[in-house]
Amino acid sequence: MELLNYPLLDNPVSAWLTALAIALSINVTVAVIKWFVMSRVAKIALQSSTKLDDSLVEVAKKTKQTLILLVTLFIGSHYLELPEKTQTMLSGVATVALFLQVGLWMVAGLDFWLNRYRERSMEANAGAATAVAAIGFIGRLILWAMILLLALSNLGVDVTAMVAGLGVGGIAVALAVQNILGDLFASLSIIVDKPFVIGDFVVIDEYSGTIEHVGLKTTRIRSISGEQLVFSNSDLLKARLRNYKRMSERRIVFAFGVLYQTSPEQLREIPTIVREIIERQQITRFDRAHFKTFGNSSLDFEVVYWMKVPDYGPYMDVQQSINLELFEAFADKGIGFAYPTRSLFVEGPIRFTQEPAKSAES
Repeated sequence: MELLNYPLLDNPVSAWLTALAIALSINVTVAVIKWFVMSRVAKIALQSSTKLDDSLVEVAKKTKQTLILLVTLFIGSHYLELPEKTQTMLSGVATVALFLQVGLWMVAGLDFWLNRYRERSMEANAGAATAVAAIGFIGRLILWAMILLLALSNLGVDVTAMVAGLGVGGIAVALAVQNILGDLFASLSIIVDKPFVIGDFVVIDEYSGTIEHVGLKTTRIRSISGEQLVFSNSDLLKARLRNYKRMSERRIVFAFGVLYQTSPEQLREIPTIVREIIERQQITRFDRAHFKTFGNSSLDFEVVYWMKVPDYGPYMDVQQSINLELFEAFADKGIGFAYPTRSLFVEGPIRFTQEPAKSAES
């Protein structure tokens, strides 16, 4: 009993033990609750249809025992008689730890529900991923800003004066990071205007590929050859961009030439042959086929048709089928495809002279 009453830093040992016991008991209680949520509730969440328990598990994962310990030590210190400076320091540390922990919980909950919204909306709206990324960034920024201001206010800092000072300093910061801010506002423009979304096939100048990721500063594109192309959002909005995914149909124009030896009757028959071949394809709509011009070594035809689907793969399959059927039909009709030729006309008799063979001795 005398040991419990022994003074230690102006407090009996019993008071120190009481404060430590309270701090540890609260900390252990929080740890047990975290374990229960992450083990028991997580199993229930796998079988339930509601997502509230899933969000609770994600929030529990962000519980930091170190931060909880700092808060519980401050609670236990109320059973001790400590100097005013020490009490103020413990209060400040506990306040910062508490707000940090609350911030982690809130950000975890925000991320969970935003990701859930993105998963549900991705099939119907491919731009949801881009919008969710921007909303998540802005939401986290606002949350942490509010938590920082609340923590500073509880620590006795004049938040009003600080915010006024930041308004002046913000101008200098904005000038220093204007390129980054330009990309940030460009990403917001992409989200609102939606010139493209993830999964679209685009052509930018001499580059082409599929949109993989739209970030706050850059957009990443997977090219046809496989490498990843990275564009800053501000440069991307200034470029001339062609979005092939937005096509409902694809207009196809191709040409071919036949020999000058082709008869007029065969020339009149060619547009009908081409029309029948194109109309046999299931996903095409014939537009026109005309004898266009007299080429240098061919009689040239131009054909136009529409693909009912915009994808490049089906277009190449259909064009291959048309080319093969044209080749077969022309072979049956005796129509020859033209190729570059040159005829040489010589006036007057041609004389060939042969030099006498040299003797072996010479």
